[in-house]
Amino acid sequence: MENSVVQSSDDYAALYAEFRWAVPAEFNLAEVCCARWARDTPDALAIIFEGDGGCRAQYSYGQLQRAANRLSNALRRRGVQRGDRVAIVLPQRFETAVAHIAISQLGAVAMPLSHLFGADALGFRLRDSGAVLAIADEVGLPLLQALRPSCPALRELIAVGGVPQGEHEVCWMQALQAEAARFSAVHTGADDAALLIYTSGTTGDPKGALIPQRALLGNLSGFVASQNWFGFDPADPGKKSDAVFWSPADWAWTGGLMDALLPTLYFGRPIVAYQGRFAPEKAFELMQRHGVTHTFLFPTALKAMRKAVPQPTKRYVLKLQAIMSAGEAVGEAVFAYCQSQLGVTVNEMFGQTEINYVVGNCSRFWPARPGSMGRALPGHRVAVIDEAGQVCEPGISGEVAVHRRDTHGALDPVFFLGYWANQAATDAKFVGDPANSWCRTGDRARMDADGYFFFEGRSDDMFKSAGYRIGPGEIENCLVKHPAVANAAVVPKPDAERGALVKAYVVLSPGHFESADLVAELQAHVRAALAPYEAPKEIEFTDSLPMTTSGKLQRRVLRLQEEQRAQHKSSRAKRQAALV
Repeated sequence: MENSVVQSSDDYAALYAEFRWAVPAEFNLAEVCCARWARDTPDALAIIFEGDGGCRAQYSYGQLQRAANRLSNALRRRGVQRGDRVAIVLPQRFETAVAHIAISQLGAVAMPLSHLFGADALGFRLRDSGAVLAIADEVGLPLLQALRPSCPALRELIAVGGVPQGEHEVCWMQALQAEAARFSAVHTGADDAALLIYTSGTTGDPKGALIPQRALLGNLSGFVASQNWFGFDPADPGKKSDAVFWSPADWAWTGGLMDALLPTLYFGRPIVAYQGRFAPEKAFELMQRHGVTHTFLFPTALKAMRKAVPQPTKRYVLKLQAIMSAGEAVGEAVFAYCQSQLGVTVNEMFGQTEINYVVGNCSRFWPARPGSMGRALPGHRVAVIDEAGQVCEPGISGEVAVHRRDTHGALDPVFFLGYWANQAATDAKFVGDPANSWCRTGDRARMDADGYFFFEGRSDDMFKSAGYRIGPGEIENCLVKHPAVANAAVVPKPDAERGALVKAYVVLSPGHFESADLVAELQAHVRAALAPYEAPKEIEFTDSLPMTTSGKLQRRVLRLQEEQRAQHKSSRAKRQAALV
């Protein structure tokens, strides 16, 4: 196993100062992630697929391009035009990558949706976006079929598995086989929309972040840094890289799509697509079997791997060169485990769907500090600001913000275009002159004198659980739809393994009484309507919720209560241990 623990000298200042953006007027994800490789190295490996049932397959860039061409023709035949939204309800698999390439080279907008979504979550996003077509596997197809009557813009369904029904549904294989393997891609500008990714909020409905084609370029400096140059040698740029990427992050989310799939394809390297549930031993087996060199693993996954396999090198032969982690703090124990047992220093990263990959580490060129989410990555101007939008001095707590322009005055390509059909929310995201503004992240942190950021919590009520970004508003809205619930509040409950658990405080409607059966019923209600990871792991019934005089829910009161309970439990456990 290659050991990359040894820290180099701190080259951060020079790398940051010398970096310059080069964004062409025309840019398209399909061209840079597939078409150019299909022309130059068509036999190069692109996708390594493995299903949890044992099915395995490998696909080259040439095969990826030909399949994408056929799908682009099929979509055009079905009336999909430039700018139309096309939903992708698929897990990690070859067809997911094909769909993204096909939609992009058609000039349409890909809308990735988690195959874990229930009817309410899926239905809202389809209606709000006006998606005209959806591609789904056998898991998502029945839901889409049931939702079609309530989604007037949704004209067609393409089934990757499952049984198509009616004249407006077609089997994936039949659709592709009927089309030519050649397609003339449309020309798109760097500012043209490429993706629509929905983010949950603290109040109201989820918001669709419209991501431009150029945003991939904005991600690349962070991807390369956090992956320790992704197998490239700065001293010998022409040296062939043996990089193989894998991450359990769902390709329907920014973490899986923009931090894994698309950057890997951009560099013409293979990525492992595993269709199955994450398990620590399975993760090690996959990395050993496919020679994975670079990975993105949530802290929750690393904690589970550390607990299940404390000495991995005694059981597995690994080729790991870099690990990126994000979503929550890694912690010193996991940080040390990765160094001592995996031979890799974890590079923590911070970003959002709207402005992804803006802060991070690169242990190859500057020291990673446990507990820090890193420094501003090359090309991004990041600071801690106060409520008035003024930059805070080092050591002062404030809100993490990213400037529209880098330190050289160039526009940062990582920025989203705005929230879909929600100008008010877009305006609220920024502070200052629109052409020269800071974009608020909603995350609080402090920055030390060396430029390292230390996370302190959310400015609002968003939180992370097992790597998933949780918006309490959507869960609360779902709970109150149940006849037994009069009101509800969702907050994080501190948890050593997941960082936080989803906990709901519920006020019951008259005539309903708390019971274990009702808890299970409410959990199932949320799981069916939204997604499994949004279902409350714990429900506490209460007579009332803390409210302001104007009637606004005070989640922070309940959140503080959970933190105090966790501290009390930890202190009590320490006292009991001391007595043993």
